[in-house]
Amino acid sequence: MIERESLNEIHELARRNGLDIVAQDTERPWGASFMLEESQLDAFARTFFPDLALPEPDRREKMSPKFLLVAPGERLSWQYHHRRREHWRVVWGPVGIAVSDSDQETEPHVFQAGEEIQIAQGGRHRLVGLDDRGLIAEIWTHTDPAHPSDEDDIVRLQDDYDRS
Repeated sequence: MIERESLNEIHELARRNGLDIVAQDTERPWGASFMLEESQLDAFARTFFPDLALPEPDRREKMSPKFLLVAPGERLSWQYHHRRREHWRVVWGPVGIAVSDSDQETEPHVFQAGEEIQIAQGGRHRLVGLDDRGLIAEIWTHTDPAHPSDEDDIVRLQDDYDRS
């Protein structure tokens, strides 16, 4: 269960940066996710991805900004996606992040607050909570504009919570 204090801090972080959380899922077994208003992508990117060059709005693929909160000692599934790539920036850390081009899971590398990682379409990955909660700012770049990625575009290779 995510502490009310963490939820309040995330909402305050969004508010301070002029961002609107439009949906949240606090029932994830590993933590919580927070979807942000897509029309605020540029403000989100300026705040959390200052070095990421976004295409002009009329030339960019659909992109979805969000936050992932991972609880201490918890892990997202070892997974990949067919219809998106992901850009992650650690907001609160450290966190562990494992990535691989194959189904063979690798040991997670430790990423500190402020560090970024890009996960290619089809790249295997896992976010791991370490000794404290971790918060990731994430942008999905949908690679199939006619069929944008969603939560059904998760191929789980291993999952601690027995989800398929």
